Amino acid sequence: MRRGDVPVGPVALAGTSLYTGRILTFRCDQPNSMTKTRVLTGITTTGTPHLGNYVGAIKPAIEASQRPDVDSFYFLADLHALIKCQDPRRVQQSRLEIAATWLALGLDTDNAVFYRQSDIPEIPELTWMLSCVCAKGLMNRAHAYKAAVAENEELGHQDMDKGVSMGLFGYPVLMAADILMFNANKVPVGRDQIQHIEMARDMGGRFNHLYKGQYFTLPEAVVDDKVEVLNGLDGRKMSKSYNNTIPLFVSEKKLQKLVRKIKTNSLEPGEPKDPDSCTLFQIFSAFASAEETAAMRTEYANGIGWGAAKDRVFEYLNAHLREPRERYNALLEDPGHIENVLKQGAEKARAEAQPLMERVREVAGLGRFV
Repeated sequence: MRRGDVPVGPVALAGTSLYTGRILTFRCDQPNSMTKTRVLTGITTTGTPHLGNYVGAIKPAIEASQRPDVDSFYFLADLHALIKCQDPRRVQQSRLEIAATWLALGLDTDNAVFYRQSDIPEIPELTWMLSCVCAKGLMNRAHAYKAAVAENEELGHQDMDKGVSMGLFGYPVLMAADILMFNANKVPVGRDQIQHIEMARDMGGRFNHLYKGQYFTLPEAVVDDKVEVLNGLDGRKMSKSYNNTIPLFVSEKKLQKLVRKIKTNSLEPGEPKDPDSCTLFQIFSAFASAEETAAMRTEYANGIGWGAAKDRVFEYLNAHLREPRERYNALLEDPGHIENVLKQGAEKARAEAQPLMERVREVAGLGRFV
């Protein structure tokens, strides 16, 4: 516990990273610390965390933060947020909510570095340095840019770059700076993120070649197909884009309402049901223990009614989220505490970023005269 009325220690969620937006996870085996593995995760600050974020990223990241053999760096990717959101109130509120979420769920900020991307001026500086060695043709091939061009073509626009900002076009460079700044080596990502790791390798390798040295570790993508992706209310992937999410710390009444909206089929009570094709069962099993999941599977085979199943899932989720929800609400009422935690994290992050940037400036000809 950190401040009397705002406990932020480990939370016991049985059998149970984050965020409505993009989650970037980087892993680094430190050459100077043979017993520690570095994990770096960025959370784009444009939305409210939901259950899918928790299962896919928050839970494993927080568990890693509590391990003595892991060197954890977790940051609010608020510079990335500006690419697709120009609503300052939304970005600001999202930063607060996401920080409060991680702390309420037990992020160990003594053992992990937790910071805002925008508090590390070395990151945008490195972004510019990498931009100066990055080929435009490489950015032309970025998935997000190509998707925007394809949409303009489909809509019949004469300008294929209509609606494309330089932030959108060049954001893989910022992402590369996030990774290379802390010399990540192994990078666990989803398959859709592999291209970004390849781009980071290209930029880091190009800089090393031009300035004749090993200034950046070239990261390698590691795809973990075991990371679970939760479905949302309509059976599709839980995503803010589909408006089918269940916010992690919604009120008890709202949580019950949303669980009851989860799409099911028309099978009657008493008819056996297939748990493996059921969103309701998937959500339950993502939080429940193996024994509890097996018991629910038996209930499905015995023909549990959908109303009873939804009540069971709501009661289970609500019981397990009640205490962290209370901590989350307390943290939102104490933004000064969150600010202090992030400032301390920024100091730790900059202690690593500053020496690297001094070296990079020097080799690029931007060092001091004396």
